Amino acid sequence: QVQLVESGGGSVQAGGSLRLSCAASGYNVIWLAWFRQVPGKEREGVAAFDIISRSTYYGDSVKGRFTISQDTTNDPLYLQMNSLKPEDTAMYFCAAARWLALARALRPEDYNSWGQGTQVTVSS
Repeated sequence: QVQLVESGGGSVQAGGSLRLSCAASGYNVIWLAWFRQVPGKEREGVAAFDIISRSTYYGDSVKGRFTISQDTTNDPLYLQMNSLKPEDTAMYFCAAARWLALARALRPEDYNSWGQGTQVTVSS
């Protein structure tokens, strides 16, 4: 069973930066990812990381502004968020999957382990 604990959320003004962390333990997975959700809306794929190939994938709305990374498999998963916008306001979740098809890297239904989430609020 995978345990995922997010941290690093908070409030920031538009244009600012935040770095989220996800501490993962007890896992044997290939994919780690960040998702976000606003009340009343579907969960959105933000960024995904293939631990084996170290490839990264991003949602269109965050490309060029967010960076997903993990130094080694023993380190936390990070999401560096720059040039934040009010529309980035959401609860951010860390997720893990043992395997999934590349084309589904940002689909929440393909991930079976989730953290509790951390809130990010961006004010204008």
